[in-house]
Amino acid sequence: MGFFDFFRRPAPIAERAELMDFLDSQAAFLGQKGVFEYSRARAGPYGNVLFQDKVFLAELEKSRWLAFPLALAMVGEAVEGVLRPPAGENAAAMRKELANVILATFDRYATPVSVDAVAWQEARSEIERDFNLVNLRSARRVMDIPARFADRYVGVMPIHEKLRAKDAPTIHNYLKVNLCNVHDVFVKRASVPALVEWLAGPR
Repeated sequence: MGFFDFFRRPAPIAERAELMDFLDSQAAFLGQKGVFEYSRARAGPYGNVLFQDKVFLAELEKSRWLAFPLALAMVGEAVEGVLRPPAGENAAAMRKELANVILATFDRYATPVSVDAVAWQEARSEIERDFNLVNLRSARRVMDIPARFADRYVGVMPIHEKLRAKDAPTIHNYLKVNLCNVHDVFVKRASVPALVEWLAGPR
């Protein structure tokens, strides 16, 4: 990257590949950042020791992957909420193709070594079920989206359940704040008319 690249605006999101890259990167950020930051905060002064323990690092890797599909579902719903109003009467067609794009983003990754193959496929099915629920209601505020996912996200943390249960409200707030940030980035970068036309267009 050259010096002046730092001053260039990110490329607009107008096509399938760009949308998949956005979903992928933002879901990875949302999922992993919470897992790592929460684990370090919980470990406190023992963080350096804990993050050198092979058993814990294996659990951290598993948590990182299990958090990804949850974050992907949340980011996908936030994107849908931006695209639904301009899609108008074509919202159903737009939503159907967006679901395909979200699942294709998940399918970029083979089953991680740290995750059971059945659990990984179930995570994919959960993304599909979660997104299908979007069809049944009006678009929610971005800050309200994590409510349906927070307990599952807390559940994948590599910390004993008795400890993480106490921190569930803090983790939920983390998801709300950071998903709102993801939403703002999408609004700034998305070429909404182009995306709606492509997603809702004939196949």
